[in-house]
Amino acid sequence: MGLISAASTIFDAGSMSAGFGGSMVFIKKLTASGSGTLSFVDGASGVVLDDTYKEYVFTFNNIHSQTNVVDLTFNFSTDGGSNYNVTKTTTHIWTANYESINLNYFAYGTNLDLAQSTAFQIITDNVGNENDESSSGTMTLFNPSSTTFVKHFMTDINTYGQDNSSYRNLVAGYGNTTSAVNAIQFKFNSGNIDAGDICLYGIA
Repeated sequence: MGLISAASTIFDAGSMSAGFGGSMVFIKKLTASGSGTLSFVDGASGVVLDDTYKEYVFTFNNIHSQTNVVDLTFNFSTDGGSNYNVTKTTTHIWTANYESINLNYFAYGTNLDLAQSTAFQIITDNVGNENDESSSGTMTLFNPSSTTFVKHFMTDINTYGQDNSSYRNLVAGYGNTTSAVNAIQFKFNSGNIDAGDICLYGIA
């Protein structure tokens, strides 16, 4: 395992320190190549998503879409990935800087949040498919194996657009289940994930 200190000095590549009160221990990387979905299922292909850690972090690196103007989404599963349909309530904040038209934007994304819905949650929207367009960021999932509490999560994704825009989507919410969450799936709402990778870390 590796470690990156709080000062971001690289000691090893397997884990890194972050502002989560512990070190990030690398678990699994999924790399997209025309993939319809990217799914992390506890116990499958080296994935750990259980009570080993109380916090899990997913990092998104240059997620690129095959289809223009689509939304990156996710959902939880409590049955090992057979169904991704956990009820969620979320809040969504959206900020942007459109350099081409000299416009800055900040808004509450009322059309992007959920209220006790089993739908896939949008974590970044209007993703383009030009060669240099992509999305990167993080997601934190808290205590997914709890059988007492709901499942809190937060996401922070930045997307680059062809109009020289940078827009940031911040989502916070909870999965309204006291069953253990043991799988999570990411996908675009239309088309495939053309390239990029998602890494899973546990917070030691």
